[in-house]
Amino acid sequence: MSTASQARSTLIIGTRGSQLALWQAEWVQRQLKQIVPDLSIVLKRIQTSGDKILDVPLAKVGGKGLFVKEIEEALLRKDIDLAVHSMKDMPAVLPSGLQIICVPEREDPRDALISRDGKNLDTLPLGGRVGTSSLRRQAQLLHARPDLRIEMLRGNVDTRLRKLQENHFDAVVLAVSGLKRLGLSDHITEFLSVDVSLPAIGQGALGIEGREEDSFVRNLVSKFEHRPTRVMVTAERALLTRLEGGCQVPIAGHAIFHGEELTLDGLVASVDGKRYVRYFLSGSAQDAESLGTKVAEELLDRGGHPILQEIYGAA
Repeated sequence: MSTASQARSTLIIGTRGSQLALWQAEWVQRQLKQIVPDLSIVLKRIQTSGDKILDVPLAKVGGKGLFVKEIEEALLRKDIDLAVHSMKDMPAVLPSGLQIICVPEREDPRDALISRDGKNLDTLPLGGRVGTSSLRRQAQLLHARPDLRIEMLRGNVDTRLRKLQENHFDAVVLAVSGLKRLGLSDHITEFLSVDVSLPAIGQGALGIEGREEDSFVRNLVSKFEHRPTRVMVTAERALLTRLEGGCQVPIAGHAIFHGEELTLDGLVASVDGKRYVRYFLSGSAQDAESLGTKVAEELLDRGGHPILQEIYGAA
């Protein structure tokens, strides 16, 4: 194995094996081929714990880190040279020696409602069944429509759409970004406003993870780094870190970048949507991390702390 700073003839990208994960890894593969056409770039599929455990809510089995743990272990062993993740799957704290070395331009971060009969969130039937595996989505849907029955739905995008078509649910909620990347945006019934469903931390963004000392890979992927997305995701992840959001809890954060001003909208809610604490703040893009921490502190002071204590205590 060549040293970190030396050029090499082959790069191995680690990825989950789902259709969406492969699309994301293949997108990175194409960007790299444009930069270094002679470089051999291989995809290595790695099955994660999150892919194996499909019948239990993520919050009960370890949260979002289940989708990255085995891939990060492969990076540390140098079995792969870089990893492509959905940023919303990334835990707040990364293992020592690893970094998010590139954040490409973000796709639409919103949530999408897909219903069987064209009904939107307001017109779903009383007591309608909505499928999602996300406590964040559950809390916000119940805040807007307390009558809905939220039922667990895990699996890849195709599985979720199939279960909707098989009449298991009246509607499902998925990320707009994944549907767009897979060419399935025509299935969307309603793009949920961020006022109704504030997105997950990092939703719509990709995170390319690598080893801190690997300057060769870092230099390559820096060519498609997108600073505005990096700034927004930095603020959102600082919010997550301060709220100790290592598990899949009802925390949301959505940053908007205008010029050099950054606005961060944050949310903490109870699982049933009855307690709902939301706060936003604007500041300089240079202070993205501190802005995220400040919004988190306000959320905790305004009622978020007891909500999170109850959720973590019950986990």
